[in-house]
Parts: sequence; C-alpha cells; structure tokens
Amino acid sequence: MRPLSQAVPGALAELLRAAPLSPGKVGFAWRVAVGPAMERVTSVRLDGRTLVVEAASAQWAREITRSSSLILARMQALLGAEAIDRLQMRP
Repeated sequence: MRPLSQAVPGALAELLRAAPLSPGKVGFAWRVAVGPAMERVTSVRLDGRTLVVEAASAQWAREITRSSSLILARMQALLGAEAIDRLQMRP
C-alpha cells in the first residue's frame, strides 16, 4: 500500500491531463509546479506549445531560467508532454 503523500501527485496529474486545456488549468499546474511564492511573482500563458512566463523582477526571471528544465518537466508531468514543449521567459 502506498502512502497518501505519494498517491496524490499521480492522481492530480491524471485529473489535470484529462481536463480540457484552459488558462485556468495552466495556471493551476504552474502553481503546483513552482509553489505559491514563485506563482505570486509571475504570470503565465500558453502560446501554442510554448509556456510564456513573465516575472515581476530580473531576479525572479533568473531563478526561473535556472530552474526551467525542472519546471518544464513538472508542467509536462501535470499537463501531458504534448501540451508544452518549451518555456520562454519574458522580462
């Protein structure tokens, strides 16, 4: 038997992948992927298969850029690999 803390992320990803792609779904997945602190200082939108990220400051933009491969992998796990193929920072 798996602990609940291990089962919830997989169940959440399955539910998200099954729902239609929408700005709300992308925003929710972003918050789950990066946490509430980073979510508060950014805005995201999907442009085709590119996740466009705008940060409140250059410092946050650098932090997101440094973590972009991990964030992209998390977003793909939540939304499906076919939903997003790259992350683009906008100042």
